[in-house]
Amino acid sequence: MILVDEPLWPGRGRLWSHLVSDVSFDELHTFAEMLGTPRRAFDRDHYDIPEQRFRSALWLGATLLPSRDLAARLRAAGLRRPKHLSGRR
Repeated sequence: MILVDEPLWPGRGRLWSHLVSDVSFDELHTFAEMLGTPRRAFDRDHYDIPEQRFRSALWLGATLLPSRDLAARLRAAGLRRPKHLSGRR
């Protein structure tokens, strides 16, 4: 399932959301491509998407969850990649 949090994360003059999958990275990459999100926006285990793409993510079927729940779902699925492992993609 594709999951997204509210665009609450500031950076580079914008607000950002996290887009994740609790199924596989393949599912996540496919969804991000449909959303028009470049692969360079992938960071360890999630995509950072600008608030302008948030509503489109919901329209395409992403489920809105609080950030802490996204992280919990990633851990439960075995897909969480901590920062100290950031060199492994």
